[in-house]
Amino acid sequence: MILLGIFIAQRATAQQFVTPDSSSTKQPATDAAKPVLATSPTVQPATPAPHAFWDRTNLALFSGIAFTRGMDYASTRNFQARGRQEILLPDDVVNNSAGFASLEAAATITSVGIAYVFHRTGHHKLERWLSIGHIGVTAFGDIRNYSLESKHPPR
Repeated sequence: MILLGIFIAQRATAQQFVTPDSSSTKQPATDAAKPVLATSPTVQPATPAPHAFWDRTNLALFSGIAFTRGMDYASTRNFQARGRQEILLPDDVVNNSAGFASLEAAATITSVGIAYVFHRTGHHKLERWLSIGHIGVTAFGDIRNYSLESKHPPR
């Protein structure tokens, strides 16, 4: 997070805003007898129009988050059935089906809420990258859960 803040700060300070008054193409001072040629106005790069929050891309990303959180629930239940122990969450949460499902739903809703805050404040790239990162981290955890070896007690 610190590196991300430093990167964003460097990018923000490297930007230069050009106004018509600060144009570098001004004509040198001329005599009143000479005609003055008009310079073309400085062309600003087109900023992309803001997108709707519930556009196709965000719907796909939010669906991906919900899917991977559902897979997290299923993969955790699977490795518990194979004799493994959850290390990140307390047993009171993981062993309670409704509580654990509520936690997964809350994680999805929180991610959508943070993306909405980014959207409203104009941080559209962060809005998308938050969802992409959430999907990536959760998918990694799902794959890890399914790849753990079983630890059944000896009979």
